Amino acid sequence: MAVLEQSWVKVQEKTFGKWLNSKLAVRGVHVNDLVQDVSDGTVLIHLLEILSQESLGRYAAKPKLRVQRFENANIALDFIKGRKIQLTNIGAEDIVDGNRKIILGLIWTLILRFTISDINDQGLSAREGLLLWCQRKTACYNEVSVQDFSTSWNNGLAFCALLDIHRPDLMDYDSLDKSDHRGNMQLAFDIASKEIGIPDLLDVEDVCDVAKPDERSLMTYIAYWFHAFSHMEKVENAGRRVEKFVTNMQGAWEMQNNYERRMRALLASIAEKEKQWAEAVFDGTYTNAKEQLAEFTSYKLKDKRTKIAEKSDLAGLLGNIKTKLSTYRLSPYNPPPELSLDALDKAWQSLTQSERERSQVINNTIRDIKNNLRRTFADKANDFALALSTISMSISGLEGDVEDQLNHTQQISQHLPPLDQYLEVIAKLDKQCEQANIEENDYTTYTYEELVYELSLVRSSVQKKLVFLENQMVARNMTNLTPMQLEEFESVFRHFDRDVSNSLQELEFSAALASLGLVYDEDEMHDRFVEVAGRGGSVSFEQFIRFMVDVTEDQNTAEQVFESFREVADGKPYVTELDLTHSLIPEEIVQQLMESMPAHRGPDLKEDRDLPKYDYIQFMEKYMGDGGEANGHA
Repeated sequence: MAVLEQSWVKVQEKTFGKWLNSKLAVRGVHVNDLVQDVSDGTVLIHLLEILSQESLGRYAAKPKLRVQRFENANIALDFIKGRKIQLTNIGAEDIVDGNRKIILGLIWTLILRFTISDINDQGLSAREGLLLWCQRKTACYNEVSVQDFSTSWNNGLAFCALLDIHRPDLMDYDSLDKSDHRGNMQLAFDIASKEIGIPDLLDVEDVCDVAKPDERSLMTYIAYWFHAFSHMEKVENAGRRVEKFVTNMQGAWEMQNNYERRMRALLASIAEKEKQWAEAVFDGTYTNAKEQLAEFTSYKLKDKRTKIAEKSDLAGLLGNIKTKLSTYRLSPYNPPPELSLDALDKAWQSLTQSERERSQVINNTIRDIKNNLRRTFADKANDFALALSTISMSISGLEGDVEDQLNHTQQISQHLPPLDQYLEVIAKLDKQCEQANIEENDYTTYTYEELVYELSLVRSSVQKKLVFLENQMVARNMTNLTPMQLEEFESVFRHFDRDVSNSLQELEFSAALASLGLVYDEDEMHDRFVEVAGRGGSVSFEQFIRFMVDVTEDQNTAEQVFESFREVADGKPYVTELDLTHSLIPEEIVQQLMESMPAHRGPDLKEDRDLPKYDYIQFMEKYMGDGGEANGHA
C-alpha cells in the first residue's frame, strides 16, 4: 500500500510540475522541484496572477527569511480564499515546510478551478462532463471503452481514438497494432504535443506501466485535449457559418445584379426609341404615313408591351428584394439613383410623351377621324389605364411589415372585378371605332388589346404579390430555416405546383420530397401526406414549409455571422487568407470574400505584418440590421 501511495505521489508531482511550467512559461519561471520551489510562495503568486490576470500586490520577490516565506504563502492563500475556492486544512506552514501531499492537493484544487471546472457537457459537473465528452467522442471505436480516468486509458487506444475522430489527417486508427500499448500511447502523445500543441504532462510509463494510473494526473492532461479540440471545433463551426452566410447572400446579390442589369437595358431601350422618333421624317405621301403608322402600331403591340412587362417586373423585383432583406433583418437595398424607380418613371413619362407626340404626328397626316367616338374611347381607356397604373404603382410601392403589405394587397385586389365591367364598355367602343374605320386616336395611346393585356399583367401582379407575401409571412416564422434552405424549398414547391394553386396534391407532394432527397416507401409517403394535409386533401405552402422545418434546422443571422468572423479572426479586427483557410472555408468562398472585403487600415499583429489583411467589421456593417452594431462588437 505504501508503494502504491508513493507511486501516485510521484506521478502527480511530475504531472502537476509540468502543468505549472506550462503556465509559468510566460514569465520565464521554471519549477524543477515542485515541493521545494513552491515553498517560498513566489511560484504560487506568479501562478495565481497568470491564472486570474490580476495582481496580488506587494510581496517578497526573493524571500530569505522564514517570515517572508510565510507572508508570501499567506498572500497566495488569502487570494485563493477570496475567490471562494474552498481550501481544507491548508495553512502557510504546510507550504513553507514542504508538506508534499498538502501542496499536491492545493495544486489539484487550482487545476480543477482554472483548467477543468469550465468543462460542461449537457449540464454535468466538470469531471462528469469531461468523462461524457471522452465517451461521446470514442463511442464509435469498438476497442475503446472509457469508463473512468484511470484503467480505461492503459492501452493508449482512447488517446488514438480522440486524435482520429478530430484530426484523421494525423492519425490512421485502423492501421494501428492494437496490441502495442506503449507504441500507440507514445504515438498519440507525440502527435498531441507536436501537431496540436498539447503540453507533455504525462509520460507513457505513467499510464501504461501501472495497474491503476493516477486519476488526477490523467484528468489534468485530458482536460488539455478537451480545450484544444473544443477550440478547433469552434473555429471550424465559425468558418462554416461564414461560408453559409456568403452562400445565402449570393441569392440576394444575384437579384440586385439582375435588377441593375435589366434596368440599364430598359432605360437604354427607351432612350433609343425616343431618338428614332425624333429623327423620323415624312415624305408627304399617304403611303409613307400609313407605313409609319404600321411601324408605330407594331411597336405598341410588341416592343411597348415588352417594355411595360419589364417595367412591371422590375418594380416587383425591387419590392421583393426589399421584402426579402427585411425578412432576414439585413440592411435594405437602395439602387443607384440613376437606376431607381423614380429614374424609370421619369424616363417612362418622357417615353409616353414622345409616344404621344409621335402618335399625333402620324394622326395629323390621316384626317378621316371621328372625334367624338375617338374622344369617348380615349377618355375611358385613359381612365382605365390610370386605374391600372395606380394599382400597379400601389403594388410596387408596398414596403414595411409583410402583414401590412398583405392587407393592402388584399384591398387592392377588390378593385379588379369592377375593372372587368369597365373593360366591357371599352370593348363596345372599340367595336364602334372598328366599324367606323378609325385606326388612330390623338387622345390616347392605348388600344383595347393593350388594356386587356395590361389588366392581365396587373391581375397577375396582384396575385403573385398575394402569394409571395403570404409565403413570406410563413417564411418569417420559420426561424429554424436558413435563407438558402427556404429558397430551395420554395423553389421545389413552385416547381411541382402545376396548377398554380399554391398547394400540392399527393403525387406532387411525393415528387417534391423525392427531389429534396426524402424518399419513403409508398405506404409511408401516403401517411406523410395525410399527416401534413389533414382534412384539406392537399398540402399548402405553409404546411409544406412547416413539414420541412421538422426535418431541417439552423439559423444564420448577420449577428451570428459577425460573431463567426470574430471567431475565425481569433479576436483580431481583421482576417487574413490564412485565418479563412484554417477555418475550413472552401477556397472559392475564400477568394470571393477577399474580393468583397475592404482592406484593413489599422494596427496589426507582428506575425501578420507581411500578410494582406481584410476588414470584416466594415464588410459586415452593410448587412447588420443597425448600422452601428458591428462597431459596437469590435
